[in-house]
Amino acid sequence: MQALFTTDQAPTHRRLALWQDIVCDVFVQLDCKSDLGGAFHGAITSAQLGAVKCSEVTSERQRVFRTPSRISRASEDFILVALGRRGSGAVLQDGRETVIQEGEFAFYDTTRPYELRFNDAFTQTIFQIPREMLHRRFAGTHHLTATSFSPERPVERLAFQFIAGLADVADRLDADSAIRLSDQAVDLVAMAMNERLGPNALPASTHRSALLYRLKAHVLAHLPHPELGLAETAAALGISPRYVNSLFADEGTSFQRFVLAQRLEHCRRDLASPAHAHRHIGEIAFAWGFNDLSHFGRVFREHFGLSPRDFRQSKLPN
Repeated sequence: MQALFTTDQAPTHRRLALWQDIVCDVFVQLDCKSDLGGAFHGAITSAQLGAVKCSEVTSERQRVFRTPSRISRASEDFILVALGRRGSGAVLQDGRETVIQEGEFAFYDTTRPYELRFNDAFTQTIFQIPREMLHRRFAGTHHLTATSFSPERPVERLAFQFIAGLADVADRLDADSAIRLSDQAVDLVAMAMNERLGPNALPASTHRSALLYRLKAHVLAHLPHPELGLAETAAALGISPRYVNSLFADEGTSFQRFVLAQRLEHCRRDLASPAHAHRHIGEIAFAWGFNDLSHFGRVFREHFGLSPRDFRQSKLPN
């Protein structure tokens, strides 16, 4: 179920102070100011979707500050993606300022100071991503803070629509679906960022990160195919097999180990999901690119400490 936080039941003289406590609990440590006094209103619904959090904020005129002193006393390390659902709001960070209109989104980084300005009532969806989760896909985020992403660009429009739709059903998703869908949402955010900058606008290290994201996306899209191989993947991206493994070496792995780890993880999820309880273990293994059942059983046990059958029995009710 989604958690609901609201100022409605508080005495009027306490509402702004309560609101600050609410936003600090749901997001990160912040300071809030408003001239509305007892007329102030704010409400947040929030749901955890695996490692990310999806929240809807509805409130009134205010200014919100993430200050250096707040940052120094905190350990939060998130990228917050703000989607405009009603009204508008400004984001200021890293010397840039943008206004998020309805249908647009922008993001800000909790490890550096920022300011949010709302001149009227508004509703925003906030998609809270752990930095490491996004940076596995795209590491050039500091170039794009406080930048509006518009529905006029197809990928940006798709990212907005997907996250907005995910927020609308967040309280009705099972844990397995929530994790998968939130991963796809982060993929779309990374794609929008990558497309906005383009390869020529990135420093060399960030360009490698963007290329690594494209490489991983290609592998995941072709994971069910047993013939997925290093040479074919390199050719599809227009780089050499040696460079493919060089990119994976940045994360301490190789092409073959990454493919195996992803296939095992997808099999693990399906074996633990009641939605796949009717499927044979071999069917699940073959669906994710394995073509030898004894090999699958051996590497699964090596990675997870149980055979596929024992693992499934430990996760599913009798």
